[in-house]
Amino acid sequence: MGFPEFRQVVLDTTDARALAEFYRELLGLRYRPGDEPPPPGEPDPRGQDWLVLLAATGSAGMAFQQVASLPEATWPEGPRPQQMHLDLTGPTAAYLEAQHERALALGARLVQDRFDDPEEPLRVYADPAGHPFCIFVAPPG
Repeated sequence: MGFPEFRQVVLDTTDARALAEFYRELLGLRYRPGDEPPPPGEPDPRGQDWLVLLAATGSAGMAFQQVASLPEATWPEGPRPQQMHLDLTGPTAAYLEAQHERALALGARLVQDRFDDPEEPLRVYADPAGHPFCIFVAPPG
């Protein structure tokens, strides 16, 4: 009978195109054919509904679903928990530092900084829509 196949992570957002562009740049993903941004000044009907990003291999990626409103998570304090977050890893503290600068330049906001943790250096961010994600040092495998 087997198991269901993982397809993608879907994030709700009030600006599907902007959030897709953030993760496309951050993770080096590509648009599913037909979901690419239109030329400047042209309407973006796909960006007002549902967009899909894929890994370079065409395998599982991320999708972005347009919603009218979305209360931002207040985690680690406040009434709204994170509900889910993405874990992203790299091999060294130097790699983490480089990714930190990239994430901030792309529009992420630093939420928690544990870069100096000797066992697991990590930083927690909020993406432009407020979804939490971590980038931390993890050994291969």
